[in-house]
Amino acid sequence: MNGSPLEFIGFILQIFAYLVIARALTTWFPNARQYAIVQLLYQITDPVMTPISKLIPRIGMIDLSPTILVFTLLIISRALGARPILF
Repeated sequence: MNGSPLEFIGFILQIFAYLVIARALTTWFPNARQYAIVQLLYQITDPVMTPISKLIPRIGMIDLSPTILVFTLLIISRALGARPILF
């Protein structure tokens, strides 16, 4: 990272994308919401996930909104010049 403010914003967007991935993975475990760390994860991601989930309909039991949000965040992050963290 060069220290550019746009790169930093891109880095933060990448971190948020990984938080959304972690949130999506917690849905596989029925009792995960009882843990404080998972509740914090939902509090951080809910302001963005809730409106997107309302806009994008489910396909059966599959919610595609986390996938679309993650791809969008990573594309914006790369456009801002942030280097990829993992992928």
